[in-house]
Amino acid sequence: MTIYVDHTHVGRHVTGLERITLELFSRTALAPLDVTPVLAQGTGRMVATQTFGLPLRLLSIPSILLCPGFPPSPLLWPFAARVVPYIHDIFLLSRRDDLNRRARMYMAEPFRLAVRTYPRFLVNSADTKRKLATRCRTDAEITLYRPPVRNVFSIRQDNRLERAGTPSALRLVTLGTVEPRKNFVAAARILAALRERGFPDATLEIVGRQGWGNDWDELEKCPGVILHGYQSADRVRRILQSADMFICTSHEEGLGLPLLEAQYAGLPIVAPDAAIFHEVLDQSGIFVDPVNPTSAAERIIAAASAPEWRALHAAQAAKNLDRWNDLASADRDAVLDLIARLAHRQIGLSTKPEPHNQKDRGITL
Repeated sequence: MTIYVDHTHVGRHVTGLERITLELFSRTALAPLDVTPVLAQGTGRMVATQTFGLPLRLLSIPSILLCPGFPPSPLLWPFAARVVPYIHDIFLLSRRDDLNRRARMYMAEPFRLAVRTYPRFLVNSADTKRKLATRCRTDAEITLYRPPVRNVFSIRQDNRLERAGTPSALRLVTLGTVEPRKNFVAAARILAALRERGFPDATLEIVGRQGWGNDWDELEKCPGVILHGYQSADRVRRILQSADMFICTSHEEGLGLPLLEAQYAGLPIVAPDAAIFHEVLDQSGIFVDPVNPTSAAERIIAAASAPEWRALHAAQAAKNLDRWNDLASADRDAVLDLIARLAHRQIGLSTKPEPHNQKDRGITL
């Protein structure tokens, strides 16, 4: 059976969705399986291919389909036994009020149908697996496929450990599309609390494109907040290297890949005190309540006032990255076995994939 992979969303701005697809679902990542990525150029072709092109391919020849990006089209439902969605989070179901109209129509309803009826899924974290299990079929097969984390921004720690112990102007940074789920407004309120408590020149740099909702307009009015918009990988690297801490205040995440990627800079990671962030960061995180900016600011100040705090968090970050990548490596064989079983293939699993190759190509509809 042919193994198709939906890559129709790849080629736009490279956000977490695209990075996961390239890291876990390229030809290189799924070797020795022979897979065929399905590509599409432009939004119109993407929608047409996802809606009609993929179902037609499954109808025309014996094949299976991996969907690592957008939820499967409702027209794929008759082929559910041969379609495997990759679940990044259940945000489309749990926080519908934070979605724009297009997301509710084009993504939320197909996602609801797939979650309720499909027999098997791949997921990015144990937390996503637990949440999905409460909403899917009781007999559904849910397989962990955690992404390995590479130094995608080529970050160096440079002179981080030589900087002043407690900086006079604390620089916070965060990554992500500016939209309600990311809850950057809460990070801005924590910044305001820091500026009132001995760090009057503290800043919050937000790297990410403007999404839906009114958060961008509100953030523009906050003293110390710098909205960079979408930036190149080289620019992101420079911003991360110059920062003192990385902060996340999301309402909900299925994984939080940028938190791990920022650890290559040796940055302390401030994150909500929630199960997914404990799973991702283990002992290396500074856990706060985003709803309480005063207590969150105090936790940050305490961390930045500890002896040798930069060296401590750099060491914890390196240890955590090793831990996470070991977990991700352990997932791979089970995923390849699942795909091979569905495709009636025999494979050998004696080799690990090379890092993602940008030259991987597929078919374009």
